[in-house]
Amino acid sequence: MAMNVGSSGDDDLMMEINTTPLIDVMLVLLIMLIITIPIQTHAVKLDMPTNNNQPNNAEKPVVIQLDILPNNEIHWNGEVVNGRADLESRLGTVAKANPQPEFHIRPDKDASYAPVAEVLAESQRIGVKKIGIVGGEQFLQ
Repeated sequence: MAMNVGSSGDDDLMMEINTTPLIDVMLVLLIMLIITIPIQTHAVKLDMPTNNNQPNNAEKPVVIQLDILPNNEIHWNGEVVNGRADLESRLGTVAKANPQPEFHIRPDKDASYAPVAEVLAESQRIGVKKIGIVGGEQFLQ
């Protein structure tokens, strides 16, 4: 049972693999992979308005004021709207007008969200394009 300790003058074969070149090659390949991967772009698709080259009129557009009171009553330019059918018919006349008048919704801060959502949903369904919610300064308090 002899044991070879130390180095002898014999040319013995090395039984272990040299991993240094393998690690170097793997690191180079990893860096090349990172560089060549295309950068992902996070795009948000928006339907932007198109320029229809209509002449700009000096007139101010017609504005329809829709007020929603704290008791959830809807007023159309100061007149009370009597139910959903009346609202639909009025919105239908607005949608058919050319050019469409501006439609300003002014909800009271104590009104519930249900009538506001109803007006917005009906106007979108019927095809009213120029809608704005005004009077937001009352909510800053």
